[in-house]
Amino acid sequence: MNFASAFRAAALCTAVALLPAATAGFAQVEGRASPEFARLFATYQRIKASYVEPVEDEVLIRGAIDGMLASLDPHSAYIDGAALERLETMIDGNYQGLGISVQMEDGAVKVVSPFRGSPADQAGVKAGDFITHIDGELIYGLDINDAVAQMRGPAGTSIDLTIFREGRDEPMEVTVTRGLIELEPVTWELLEGNIGHVSVNEFSRDVGVDVKDAIVDLRTQATGRLNGIVLDLRRNPGGSLDEAVALSDLFLSDGQIVSQRGRNRQDTVYYEAETVYRGDVAEGTPIIVLIDEGSASASEIVAGALQDHHRALVMGERSFGKGSVQTLLPLTRDSALKLTTARYFTPSGRSVQEGGIEPDIRVPQLSDPDAERRQRYALRESDLRGHLVNEIDYDDEALEADRIDDPRFQLTAEQLEEQGVDDFQLDYAVRTLRRTTGIALATPPAASRN
Repeated sequence: MNFASAFRAAALCTAVALLPAATAGFAQVEGRASPEFARLFATYQRIKASYVEPVEDEVLIRGAIDGMLASLDPHSAYIDGAALERLETMIDGNYQGLGISVQMEDGAVKVVSPFRGSPADQAGVKAGDFITHIDGELIYGLDINDAVAQMRGPAGTSIDLTIFREGRDEPMEVTVTRGLIELEPVTWELLEGNIGHVSVNEFSRDVGVDVKDAIVDLRTQATGRLNGIVLDLRRNPGGSLDEAVALSDLFLSDGQIVSQRGRNRQDTVYYEAETVYRGDVAEGTPIIVLIDEGSASASEIVAGALQDHHRALVMGERSFGKGSVQTLLPLTRDSALKLTTARYFTPSGRSVQEGGIEPDIRVPQLSDPDAERRQRYALRESDLRGHLVNEIDYDDEALEADRIDDPRFQLTAEQLEEQGVDDFQLDYAVRTLRRTTGIALATPPAASRN
């Protein structure tokens, strides 16, 4: 099965900045039905009366809802039952399973990202992989909820996955032992040279607090001053808009963080520094932000804010390019609409929609032998069917600039492995911070700190 030519119509489901609805009110339908409603009702009646087999009302109504939302953009959706439970689990909780985020793409189950340290991650499952079989049974065309249900199970039990990976001719057979997945949105470690590496894996509840605690702990571990911080947002598909604002505010002492601009005046909101945290928790410490094509939504808000305020140097690959905000609007006790209600803009007025965040220094992931092939087929916002168009036009040359070879990065994965480097992007960022110890790299200019 060749998925390289698959339609790119599915949304990156977890790449959203969710904003809780302020109220649960519903818009009231006008008293007189428009001709469009009359056509919808006439279609419903024809199907009920003439279709070859009886059709339940629930099937027709759900189909109409899904059709309406599919005509809008890739990130608006109707969520109920198991899908709503999964969303709530992603926000806070734990479960037993493989530890991967998946989506449907052209009838196939595609891995958005394995959680760092999860059973799937340890077994070698990568972002962009297509899972075609579970325990030898074909799951192509299966409902996403059914596929997820098969992958979850008691910790300690094993599951066999057949994986199709772009750039490889033959499918891969992978055995994964399920585990208890404790969602860890933030992990950190102190590296040689008193460099802190803080990984933000998703923007669930209390991410801002967790990163603040991480920096306090890194300073305690450091022998002397903390010489730099690598804020790792790679493969982070997004999450809570409020947590993106909180994380940005940790490192900014003045100015705007992000603005969201919607159809109505009440949907236009400006988020300013000093509203969540006072001061810069890492004042005087250089910061490098790592991003890649899997960094989306809330990740792009943070990277864009720190880049625009010259508080951090952004490295890696161009980000996903999702510049819209989704609001979770409850419908019933167990259903809701995830509806696109606004676009967001960085402090300088940039929209990342389609174009994404361009790194200050493009650093390819040379330590991954499949990285170049996956980059060729990388799915970004601009590839999704029905995506919102950026209000500021991007020309093709600008969008493709990050694929031009750079003479600085010529080592192969095998050569890096011999040198003991298993993450070239992180290694490059750390070495940059070590070389610039004592130099104000990516710190606020004096004029902005008065």
